[in-house]
Amino acid sequence: MSDVLINLVDVVKTYGSFTALKKLNLTIERGEFFTLLGPSGSGKTTTLRLISGFERPDAGRVEIDGQNVADKPPYERNVNTVFQDYALFPHMSLFENVAYGLRTQKLPEAEIKKRATEALDMVRLTDFMTRKPAQLSGGQRQRIALARAVVNRPAVLLLDEPLGALDLKLRHEMQIELKKIHRDLGITFVYVTHDQEEALTMSDRIAVFDTGEIAQIGTPADVYERPVNPYVAKFVGVSNVIQRDGKAIMIRPEKLKLYDIAPESRSVEILPGEISDIVYVGLMTRYLIRTEGGDDLTALELNARSSQSQPRFTRGQPVWVGYSPDSVHVL
Repeated sequence: MSDVLINLVDVVKTYGSFTALKKLNLTIERGEFFTLLGPSGSGKTTTLRLISGFERPDAGRVEIDGQNVADKPPYERNVNTVFQDYALFPHMSLFENVAYGLRTQKLPEAEIKKRATEALDMVRLTDFMTRKPAQLSGGQRQRIALARAVVNRPAVLLLDEPLGALDLKLRHEMQIELKKIHRDLGITFVYVTHDQEEALTMSDRIAVFDTGEIAQIGTPADVYERPVNPYVAKFVGVSNVIQRDGKAIMIRPEKLKLYDIAPESRSVEILPGEISDIVYVGLMTRYLIRTEGGDDLTALELNARSSQSQPRFTRGQPVWVGYSPDSVHVL
């Protein structure tokens, strides 16, 4: 059995005069948590809809498990989709929402009860099975949508920005929940998001989309530490991209160190500058620096001590920005 479960070959999709995907090629392996990351209009949701069958390509192949399914409707594909709005049946109990897909298959009642209960147990909502969706919190409704999607045991679970409507704390909790469910089920997750932190936190691999094309595919560490171009460097996290000796180089903010006195160490590169702004964000302080060469840099300092509730530097203060040569990535 091939390790490749999903294979998109030279896929083109247009909407009138707008080309959403330009000869896209993409492979996703069995059991991966694979994320399609990019801004609005970059092609990530179109790619997901082509895999699900809600859209059909103008050219190219969409293969699932070695079979070209480009012309097959969604119900003939071994996939299920979780949407941002959950799409639960409001008049049904949670149990009936989860069991609905099993009933359409006309499975024996004992099998329906067993599998629906197992799915509810997986998302820790068995005690709520008689409630209606309106009686649940946003996070609970999201978990029911997940249970309903996996109860049919699809080969692929497609998730279209499923956490976008949740508040920040709940979104972080659900990221952990989703990773656990993925590990427990062992099936392939294909996840769409525009949130870089979410993609880095959850994914085995990430495809970074840029106007209908894939700019880079790699592990979270690959796309964060070794972006292939300035677009990826700037989109995935915060980065400092500056020109040195005719080349564009990138240094992540956490790899910069600020000094109030020029260090004497020859192992550290130094750029003199001035603090142009300070942003306190609780966990860390973000310093914006204008260098003497005219570059605008961002440096981060972890607020590890209570005394750091007050910033070390003040706006307008001269500083020296230091970085190790091995922290530089040439783009």
